[in-house]
Amino acid sequence: MDAPTPTIQTIDLDFYYGPSLALHQINMEIYPQKVTALIGPSGCGKSTFLRCMNRMNDTIPGTRVVGEIRLDGKNIYDADIDLTRLRQRVGMVFQKPNPFPQSVFDNVAFGPRAVGLARKRTDLQEIVEQSLTQAALWDEVKDHLDDNALSLSLGQQQRLCMARLLAVHPDVILMDEPASALDPIATGRIEELIDILKSQYTIVIVTHNMQQAGRISDYTGLFWLGELIEYSSTNQMFTRPQKEITEDYITGRMG
Repeated sequence: MDAPTPTIQTIDLDFYYGPSLALHQINMEIYPQKVTALIGPSGCGKSTFLRCMNRMNDTIPGTRVVGEIRLDGKNIYDADIDLTRLRQRVGMVFQKPNPFPQSVFDNVAFGPRAVGLARKRTDLQEIVEQSLTQAALWDEVKDHLDDNALSLSLGQQQRLCMARLLAVHPDVILMDEPASALDPIATGRIEELIDILKSQYTIVIVTHNMQQAGRISDYTGLFWLGELIEYSSTNQMFTRPQKEITEDYITGRMG
C-alpha cells in the first residue's frame, strides 16, 4: 500500500542559532491524521525542530534556516508566506499552560475574533462551545465561562489552551511536552484527548516520556545532537530499532 501524502515534509533542513548549527540535514515526512512523537535527550533539537514547523524560531534574533519545510507541498520559508495564516494552520501547545488572564470565554474567542471567523456573537458562542467540547472541557466550565482562566487547575488550563488553538481550525497541532507540568490524572486526560483529536488533525508531540510516546504515537523520531537518528513507525522503533544508539536510548542504557 502506498504511503499517504505527507502533510509536512522536511528536506535537508539545517537550522542555526547564530553560527551554531542546531539541526543538521533533517529529512522527515509527517503524515495526516497521525501522531508523530519526537524523542531524545535534552538539548538534542526536538523543540527547535518543532518550532521550525510554524516558524516560531523567527522571533529569535540571528537564527537561520537552510533547506525546506513543506506544508501541503508549499515551502513555509518562501518569501510570500503569510506568517499569521501559517500559525493559524500550524498551532502550538506549550510545555506550561499559558492562558490569557481573561475569562474562559475570551480565551477561546480570542483567535476567532482576531482572524475574523465569527461575524456575530452567536457564531462566537458556537465556536467557543464546540472548541471546549473538542478539548473535553465544556462540561467542566460551561457554568464558569466568565471566570478568570487562571482560576482553573493546571490540567484544565492546558485543555483550555488546546481549545483556544482548535477555535481557529488548524490543520496541524504541535505540542511541546504538553503534559510535563501535569499530574498523572491530568496527563491521562491529555493523552485521551490526543487520541481523539488525531482523527481530524495531524499532531506532532515532543516528549521526554518514552512510555507516553509508545502509548500515543503512530510514528516516532529519535533526535540526537541535532540529527534525526532514526524515524519509523512507533511499533518498529520500540520493538525492532534499526540503530544501536536507538536501542540504547529506548532501553535506558544511554541518554
